[in-house]
Amino acid sequence: MLEVKKQSLSEMFSIYFDKRMLKILLLGAISGFPWVLIGSSLSLWLKEDGLSRSTIGWAGLIFGVYAFNYLWAPLVDRIQIPFLTKKIGHRKGWIVLMQIIILFSLAMWSIINPTENLALVITVGLIIAIASATQDITVDALRIEQIGENEGKSMAAGAAMAVVGWWTGYKLGGVLSLFSAELLQNRGFENYWQLTFLILSILVILMNIGLMFINETDNSERYNKQKENDKLISDKFKNQNFFTKFITWIGGTISGPITSFFKKNGFSIALGILGFVFLFKVGEAFLGRMSIIFYKEIGFSKSDIAIYSKTLGWITTVIFTLLGGLFVIRSGVLKAMFLAGIIMASTNLLFSVLAWSDKSELLFAIAVIFDDIAAAFATVAFVAFISLLVDRAYTATQYALLASIGTAGRTTLASSSGALVDWLNGDWGTFFILTALMVIPSLIILWIMRNKLQLSEK
Repeated sequence: MLEVKKQSLSEMFSIYFDKRMLKILLLGAISGFPWVLIGSSLSLWLKEDGLSRSTIGWAGLIFGVYAFNYLWAPLVDRIQIPFLTKKIGHRKGWIVLMQIIILFSLAMWSIINPTENLALVITVGLIIAIASATQDITVDALRIEQIGENEGKSMAAGAAMAVVGWWTGYKLGGVLSLFSAELLQNRGFENYWQLTFLILSILVILMNIGLMFINETDNSERYNKQKENDKLISDKFKNQNFFTKFITWIGGTISGPITSFFKKNGFSIALGILGFVFLFKVGEAFLGRMSIIFYKEIGFSKSDIAIYSKTLGWITTVIFTLLGGLFVIRSGVLKAMFLAGIIMASTNLLFSVLAWSDKSELLFAIAVIFDDIAAAFATVAFVAFISLLVDRAYTATQYALLASIGTAGRTTLASSSGALVDWLNGDWGTFFILTALMVIPSLIILWIMRNKLQLSEK
């Protein structure tokens, strides 16, 4: 009996040198950067203008848009953007259009005072969130379509690179944001945050230049399958007119991806997948929503946060995301998901220790490092998990459905994070213990359906 030789770490690591991975890295960065704008940047802007923790927490409801982008994902799959689609491609046309909207939004923020017009600030933030959530639909589809349907290991590596890219856009964007804001503040500019948003717009332009070097795959098979599904609906109508053709198009656009998902997995397992995806990263989201407020309240400056949470966090995230991708390749995505859940819960407890201790840069650095390790590992496993579940005929829609349901848990529930801290009378230690316990329900669901999931991991 022949013994199959296991790949060495260096042999496994070589998968990251596939030229497709660099393209996926950029796509991840494009996806992650807007979270800087409506996350840490907006939170600190509002905090430094005197708004309360609860207000900042509830402002995070704008992230709820990501939970519902699956509702218009079918339209993104099928509608072509005038001029842009023909010039640069279907997927890239949608991305560029959303990036233009984000640029105009940053220009709006640069002339608004949040203390005088909070509603307008939040409205513009909502527009950025909608554009970002729409962009994510086609970014994820374009990323998945860079890898062959039966390349399970490459898909895991691609998931890791997408996560590295996302955190690169988020972390380094955050570094640029925080350092720019502090530099301008120290130079005496009262509107330092407004000027910071103009600086960040330059990064948006640079990423779009890089986007032009990413090629789209042949979409003919996807279009043909969509047409076949449309025909099945159309054949049910005796008369063919504008109204029946419209119903056929809408029906095929919406029903096709949903029907495909439930047929592939079975009704009960499909519901279990949706429940797991919804709950898995709720605890992480509660911590993430309030973390930067926590850092400020215990005495760390914007530059401290930039160094430890953003710069150091980015380095840690990159390293452990790549290692996490290799773990997924070698051990399988299910084992990786269980381990990720345990690590997330454990690292959240470190923030309780930090909260109940005197201000310590060393402890701060340790907590941030381990939190980023947990986030990196969990995210790459999660992305690989849902990427393996999608039908290529409905890539954008099904991935958006799963990703948005995951976001629903993180945004809708985590929006109450500030209120929870206030209810606990600022007891950050207890707050972080509660976030550690939030992963348990999702792991129970995953354990129940572990043997019934259809995942191609070759």
